[in-house]
Amino acid sequence: MGYLLDTNVVSEVRKRNGSSHVKDWVGGAHGPTLYLSSLTVGEIRCGVERRRHSDPAQATILERWLHGLHRQFSDRIVPVTSEVAEEWGRLNAVRPLPTADGLIAATARVNGWTLVSRNVKDFEGTGVSVVNCSAVGCSTRRPAGLRLDRPGWDE
Repeated sequence: MGYLLDTNVVSEVRKRNGSSHVKDWVGGAHGPTLYLSSLTVGEIRCGVERRRHSDPAQATILERWLHGLHRQFSDRIVPVTSEVAEEWGRLNAVRPLPTADGLIAATARVNGWTLVSRNVKDFEGTGVSVVNCSAVGCSTRRPAGLRLDRPGWDE
């Protein structure tokens, strides 16, 4: 079993006053089963660069954190492959999503992983299993009836 961490979960763990539910869930998971999308790395990089102009000291802190994520996840940062891109095309034809969310959902589907997010509505209707880490705790939501003409993905 593998879990793909959405950017909002990774960011929540970093916060000093972040959700204890999210921190407990991630802390209790077996490290090698946790993965990051290269898109998450890109979203974090974007945040670092935006801060660089308004708050250089905070940007330096975030830069160190990002380097730490690279070390911690090293071989568990997954790229957007052509297989993921094709799955995104299938998903997007049925359930249009913002590109990053759609590619993250497609990454989870292609690899058979559960997505861990604080914004489960972003992924409803994709057929991806999601761990919903809300303000009241983390719970698994099974995929809702998306059917694609692809063997092995039918619900």
